[in-house]
Amino acid sequence: MPTEKRIEQILQLSAIVLLVVGCLVVLKPFLGAILAAAILCFSTWPIYLFVERRVRGRGWLAAFVMTLLILFVLVMPLTLIALSFRDDVPQLVENIRVTLAHGLPEPPEWVVDLPLVGEYIASLWREIAESPAKLAETLKRFSEPARSVLVATGIVIAEGVLQFTLIAFISYFFYRDGAVLIVALRNAVNRVAGHLSERLLAIVGGTITGVVYGIVGTGIAQAIVALIGFIIAGVPGAVMLASLVFILSIVPAGPPLIWVGATVWLVYQGQPGWATFMALWGFFVISGIDNIVKPLLISRGASLPFVLVLLGVFGGVLAFGFVGIFLGPTLLAVGFNLVRTWTAERVEREIQLPPV
Repeated sequence: MPTEKRIEQILQLSAIVLLVVGCLVVLKPFLGAILAAAILCFSTWPIYLFVERRVRGRGWLAAFVMTLLILFVLVMPLTLIALSFRDDVPQLVENIRVTLAHGLPEPPEWVVDLPLVGEYIASLWREIAESPAKLAETLKRFSEPARSVLVATGIVIAEGVLQFTLIAFISYFFYRDGAVLIVALRNAVNRVAGHLSERLLAIVGGTITGVVYGIVGTGIAQAIVALIGFIIAGVPGAVMLASLVFILSIVPAGPPLIWVGATVWLVYQGQPGWATFMALWGFFVISGIDNIVKPLLISRGASLPFVLVLLGVFGGVLAFGFVGIFLGPTLLAVGFNLVRTWTAERVEREIQLPPV
């Protein structure tokens, strides 16, 4: 190859790389919202097609309806949750302060009956209850971190409102031009992966659908039934607690931290009947959804190891903010299943090789 031709190709490649890097730098603040909008549009594409048929093929109108639906289903509840945090956190802190100002009551029987640690917790409980100074010291030690966590959670949710508003805006264009974008994506993947393109797209599509439906669908279902239970039992800050159930639903044994706490609060308020209701509702309904609904939903795609779910949640939040709760596990699930498929194919090929 002549030297001039080689230099020309190097310059062309360098220009393309610089252009791609420049585009990424410009879009970096919005990459999370763009990826989330793409995942959301892909997951809800059948709904969009249904709406498009109802509006007689007018794509722009169907995209507008889907955008309004996203605003109604995602942005509005997040806004209410953010407002609830602003109003309920100070009230919750004040209720705890007033309740504990009269001293801790005797530890409940179920605490004493806990295996291995029950007696230790009960004795520590009584020691703190009998010493006002120790109680004040304990409250001071835990109140500030707890308050900081609640305030930080409220800020993250408020940022989530802005992020999902941007996601809804971007989604309009993804819905409107989705057919063209899908063809372009298929052509690009086909040029890179060749005959494997269809299989790769099927794996990516199935994984996204399964993880989004499994994680988000389960979280929404648990938050709704938790909200109903909290309202029926008269637990204060029901919206805020339900939102915490939604966030913790990604982590196994996360929601029980909330409904068990609500049960204990009802016991201390002298309402054993409602406490029993809350315990039964939490065990059979809230946590039951995690054991029944999540496997059914996530089976549409492919499962993801717990450690990757956990890393996806925390890493996603650090990288993308509130939307990273969903985006992190989804991206890790896609990468995990692509690597698993690739390694499985390599193993199969090696097994089928004839002996030398």
